Amino acid sequence: MSISLNGEILDEIDKLQNARGFSGRSEIIRAGIRNLLAEERERQDLSGLLHALLLIIHDEKSDDQVTEMRHDYDKLINTHLHSKIDGDRCLEIFLIKGDASDIREMTKKFQTNKKMDHIKLIAM
Repeated sequence: MSISLNGEILDEIDKLQNARGFSGRSEIIRAGIRNLLAEERERQDLSGLLHALLLIIHDEKSDDQVTEMRHDYDKLINTHLHSKIDGDRCLEIFLIKGDASDIREMTKKFQTNKKMDHIKLIAM
């Protein structure tokens, strides 16, 4: 298997390797994949009515896309906060309530958008 990563990501991986004591880049990639798989298993196990927090970091140029996707899920969103965090990056915080399947769908829509830098779902 082979993957391509840009220089910025490689620099971050190298910093992580030094900070956390990983033996190499492959070990970091494996740990990241295990983490992603565990998060997905947890998300698939969600059921029923949920209260959740969806955190999204993206570049400022993607504001219109976030707004468009947000409107698709108005029925789930109780509160939405938008904050500019550094330079041209933004943080979106959604407090959502609804059926687990709808919340999974909303999360997936943001995760599959390549313009989103980071997505984190915290379900209660």
